[in-house]
Amino acid sequence: MSVRLREVLAKVGKHTESYETPDGTRILLLPYGARILGLYAAGNDDNFFWTHPGLDEVDSARTLFNGTGWHNSGGERTWLAPEVDIFFPDFPNTSTHRPPVELDASEYRVQRSHLSVRMERKINLHLARSRRDVELVVAKSVNPAANPLRHESHVGDENQAVQYAGFTQRTSLKLTQADDETQLGLWNLIQLPFGGEILVPTFSPASVRVLFGIVPSRDLVVTDHLTRFKLCSPGENKIAIRALATTGRAGYLTRSTNLWELVIRNFFVNPSGEYVDCPKDDTQEIGFAFQAVGVDSSLGRFGELEYHVPALKRGAVQSECEDISQVWAFRGPSRAILDIARRLLAPEV
Repeated sequence: MSVRLREVLAKVGKHTESYETPDGTRILLLPYGARILGLYAAGNDDNFFWTHPGLDEVDSARTLFNGTGWHNSGGERTWLAPEVDIFFPDFPNTSTHRPPVELDASEYRVQRSHLSVRMERKINLHLARSRRDVELVVAKSVNPAANPLRHESHVGDENQAVQYAGFTQRTSLKLTQADDETQLGLWNLIQLPFGGEILVPTFSPASVRVLFGIVPSRDLVVTDHLTRFKLCSPGENKIAIRALATTGRAGYLTRSTNLWELVIRNFFVNPSGEYVDCPKDDTQEIGFAFQAVGVDSSLGRFGELEYHVPALKRGAVQSECEDISQVWAFRGPSRAILDIARRLLAPEV
């Protein structure tokens, strides 16, 4: 785990929490914004996640957290959907995009046990379209996640050199005060180093919606059971795939000369559930369970692996939910990582 990163955060007044699983996976949590900032394999201090380069030094970290813009420290975060209600305060005017301070730039209360670390916060939000306020509680915790390939036979000795890190994440949402028609859903996102390829296995050819930006045809390839999205173009580019085609897994493959990396999110998809996030230019178009972003702009250079949870509705029977997902990360020789990608995602990777 990066000692330097923890030292910088401490010097700018942002305390961190660490968590280690039985297999040696180490996790760095930042209660400010409820981030999972770092994921590390046993015996290795290289972070699988992207963190803001401003966190490398005390002065630049202080500038980031004291600024009026987005305090995007990186790593894994939990937001809420629909985006048009929560992040565009002047909607339908979409010129201002602003993460709510209470959700993304405030301290969450930490509860520790020998099994997990939990971060929780009561939040008040204003919804742009209904012009009403809601009160809710968001919580997330981390627990171990054993290597999903631990019982599988491997071909070749290269698999023995693969590093693994993983965790189970539980996120919950409870609507405590809201109008009966209010619908809100959990939205979990991982930020990863720019330049990789997002791999989304599907049950059928996906109808991919470009939410913003310009995605060249060379960067987006859709086949019968796999969607590939290369993050190599400048700007800010985002795609979305509906729940109907999504299997509940998505990966991010990063290639290098020496070691390759593969980060996979394993999540539950319910096509009968109501996925309420929508494009800002068409609020009637809903149903998206998976989204992905490539960013090479003034915001930084990173990719995002995102999934949504079916929304809660205050007037319905259920006004509280818990979502459980896993993150599995692998680092090793190219042949071994490709073998893992084919086993856990799709044979045609």
